[in-house]
Amino acid sequence: MSSLPAQPPRRRMTKQDRRAQLLERAQAMFASHGFHHITMDEIAVAAQVSKPVLYRHFPSKRDLYLATIDDRKCALLRAVDDALDQSDIFNSPTAAPDLRHHRHDGAHDTSNTIGLATVRAIMRAYVEFAEQSGGSATLLFESDVTRDDHIREKIQEPSELVAHRVATRLTHITELSDHEAVTIARCATALARHAAVDVLHHTAAALNREEHIDLLARFAWYGISGMLRREGKASAQTVAAIAPT
Repeated sequence: MSSLPAQPPRRRMTKQDRRAQLLERAQAMFASHGFHHITMDEIAVAAQVSKPVLYRHFPSKRDLYLATIDDRKCALLRAVDDALDQSDIFNSPTAAPDLRHHRHDGAHDTSNTIGLATVRAIMRAYVEFAEQSGGSATLLFESDVTRDDHIREKIQEPSELVAHRVATRLTHITELSDHEAVTIARCATALARHAAVDVLHHTAAALNREEHIDLLARFAWYGISGMLRREGKASAQTVAAIAPT
């Protein structure tokens, strides 16, 4: 009688791995069915865990939903920070030599270049986030939970943080006050969210990805660029403030 080869023992998931697995399954189900049309029982079945295991990690469906929002928020902010780092026209390895070596010349033109690069970076970050996240991006952009104040604030938080990042750059290159810069930056960020939703629903199919990003970036920036500091008001210190050595 032949004996079957011994099976290697199954590796027990770490608490962190299990949490990540549950979040991944929950994100997919919340994105597909919405918060109100899915139960913890169904999430447990989809994740192939018992209800006690699920509740050990997340005491309620609301807690689980908030955790999925936090996870997507962190992913979006990482994408934005990476895009802004790459848009640093002075310190990026791909920056043109004349920009790196003559950063204090032509302050108005330089401000225009910085501004357009910043807006384009935000558009790109949101589009790439939507492409990589797929349906789970809808948790930030098209959530069906609107009556819970805390959840609504959590959903709006990443875009508010992005708007303040953009506003910081705008205050250095425009004549906008801090409050005005945040207002304008919120509008630009809303347009970036629109670009991401277009990607999710394939409504920008007539344009390729780069055309889509560039079109919306130019639309947003050329409205803002009328507020740039005029020649003579901008200084080398202003440009240096947003492009540190």
